[in-house]
Amino acid sequence: MSFCCGASMVGTKGTLKHYRTQVHNVPLLFCPVCHRVEVHYKVENEYEILAEYAHGDGAFEVDFQDYVMEDEEEIFENVVNRETEDPNSIVQNQIDMALDLLSVAKQIEDEKWERELKQRLAVMSQRRLRLQHKA
Repeated sequence: MSFCCGASMVGTKGTLKHYRTQVHNVPLLFCPVCHRVEVHYKVENEYEILAEYAHGDGAFEVDFQDYVMEDEEEIFENVVNRETEDPNSIVQNQIDMALDLLSVAKQIEDEKWERELKQRLAVMSQRRLRLQHKA
């Protein structure tokens, strides 16, 4: 499980740009709070090699899946949520985890962590409100 700013990162596939080369269908992790994106650690080396070779060959686009045969279920087996899930469910799950962590932070009297978790809860609550208004 990967975490960023107190939230578990969500698994997805997306496109990354490496210089002028776009690499499609790269397994990614992104943070629903700060929106940080990173290549999934299980395929990070493969991505770097493919991106460098594609750029060196002057390719403008490559599809990660055409060159790397990793099982998607195995790659994302350790993530709490995937982007293909219901957005309301993802946000609620993030809120629930942050509340659980907030309880721990209070028990160990870690005020800095409490403030960080409260800030993340505020972000996720706003996101939940926006999703509810869209429905």
